[in-house]
Amino acid sequence: MKPGDICPDANKARRAYYDRIGAQNMTPLWEVLGALVPHQPRSPAQPALWHYAALRQQVLEAARLITAAEAERRVLILENPGLRGQSSITQSLYAGLQLILPGEIAPAHRHTQSALRLVLDGEGAYTSVDGERTTMTRGDFIITPAWTWHDHGNPSDQPVVWLDGLDIPVVRFLDAGFAEKGNETVQQTHRQEGESLARYGANMVPLDYQPQPTEPTRVFVYPFARTRAALHGIAHSAPDTHHGMKLRYVNPATGTAPMPTIAAFAQLLPAGFESRPYRCTDGTVYVCLEGNGEVHVEGTTWRFEENDIWVVPSWHSLRIRAQQCALLFSFSDRPIHQSLGLWREQRL
Repeated sequence: MKPGDICPDANKARRAYYDRIGAQNMTPLWEVLGALVPHQPRSPAQPALWHYAALRQQVLEAARLITAAEAERRVLILENPGLRGQSSITQSLYAGLQLILPGEIAPAHRHTQSALRLVLDGEGAYTSVDGERTTMTRGDFIITPAWTWHDHGNPSDQPVVWLDGLDIPVVRFLDAGFAEKGNETVQQTHRQEGESLARYGANMVPLDYQPQPTEPTRVFVYPFARTRAALHGIAHSAPDTHHGMKLRYVNPATGTAPMPTIAAFAQLLPAGFESRPYRCTDGTVYVCLEGNGEVHVEGTTWRFEENDIWVVPSWHSLRIRAQQCALLFSFSDRPIHQSLGLWREQRL
């Protein structure tokens, strides 16, 4: 036998031992230690990209098969190819494309999962959150924090599609999911549209408002017009070599992420700009809102156009090249990593 080889008798004895302790619901750590405590993240999630132009017809076809009221939420889930059957785009995040046709209503409900909406296609639908309605325009970033009542409707004359992002896998992992349907299909509004943005999103807050750091933002809509203006307002400066011009959305009252489990970002990449390789521990979902270019993830390259969606799993190297000036939205589970002291990045 060579040094380090296991005696066949010893191996047989170990297997018999494992079988005996297995009957008592135990297993040896030393057989799985490398997988449980890896030298670096090894996510089962895979890089993937969805071309919206190729998906749009399938999204619209769903409307011929089921109504928004029947489905409660008519959504096509974007499943990571490495996590099929788990309704997940990363280990901790869910994403899907939701459609609502003219005249339809997605009824009121609430749940412990936190959600965001990014409007991709069409305008004029609305989301109501805890008694206030906002009209959807393309590129708007809208949130429905955990356990807030929300419903959607479309009084316009065009279909509206948006990207849903939720922390469903996190809540599922913690066995903490609750949901409740509303007594009314459409919740009654008791605030004028835009009131939350005026009350909490103008560098002022109500006199007696003292939010906790983990409290979600009371600003539930971040208009795309403001995002775009902010990014172009800093476009004269030298871009960061890894991110271009990149800003993070915040709860303006605390400076923290809009929701305690989900961070969101917007970035502008000038025409011809190519970012240096970068990786971080938070798996991230990207959406192109303007422009086009190429994205490189761990040796895989895709072309992207407007409304295309791609996912970068944890600790996967990312480079982006903008052919035309590109404006990107992204979201991730970074607040969880940071609150637990787990977040890392590497600028290669």
